[in-house]
Amino acid sequence: MMSDSIGETGELVVKAAASQFDSTRIEVRRKHNLSSVQEVTQALKQAAECRAAVVYTLARPDLKRHLESEAKKLGLVTVDVMCPVIEALAKVTGQTPKYEPGLIRKVDKAYFSKVEAIEFAVKFDDGKDPRGLLKADVVVIGVSRTSKTPLCMYLAHKGIKAANVPLVLETLPPDELFQIPANKVVGLTIKPANLQEIRKQRLKLMGLPPTTDYVNMERLLAEFEYSSSVMRKVGCAVIDVTNRAVEETAANVLDIYQKGVRFNA
Repeated sequence: MMSDSIGETGELVVKAAASQFDSTRIEVRRKHNLSSVQEVTQALKQAAECRAAVVYTLARPDLKRHLESEAKKLGLVTVDVMCPVIEALAKVTGQTPKYEPGLIRKVDKAYFSKVEAIEFAVKFDDGKDPRGLLKADVVVIGVSRTSKTPLCMYLAHKGIKAANVPLVLETLPPDELFQIPANKVVGLTIKPANLQEIRKQRLKLMGLPPTTDYVNMERLLAEFEYSSSVMRKVGCAVIDVTNRAVEETAANVLDIYQKGVRFNA
């Protein structure tokens, strides 16, 4: 199995095919990260010594041509795993292949970064573990029901590790919050009347009466005064999320994250 990348794709194909031969022991030797015609030639010589079939996934056309030419001289059986599929896709899309080794690993890396960010957002949601704040790309703060969790999950799908901390009256914020650079912290605010209505709907869904301190306007105003004082102390950007979609808020947060700037939106 020869590849100018790590060779996992070809090896999986070979093992799937080898499983069809119950009575034959088939050994797979992987020659990966081949980057020159000299390395290809050496690998082919080793294959010829044990009369092996050569299965390969070479993205580079020059290495593919050299492999086929040398393998023919050595009388080796060769199977090109990638080229037929690449050529088929080129025909139906009308696009020219990049012929760049290892691209699938770059795609996988982006995918796993997203998964890691989602797991991070869940683990450090709602101030569960303040130690996570120091590991976060972005920390979102605000009073209850300002869409901190949906925002963090949306950012996670962009590969951003986001944690959030609720600002609650009579409760001191974690010390870690004040150890983070201000441009990594974003405060969320909302018009009190809108928040009151959101909280009423929340209580209704939970089957609770809308008569608790949770929706009391005097209490809400006190929460906003407290949260504003914390945000001023942190020195972070503040975004008003009133009537804003999560996507719109996230765009502002990403602007802060990428440019490292402060602003009030």
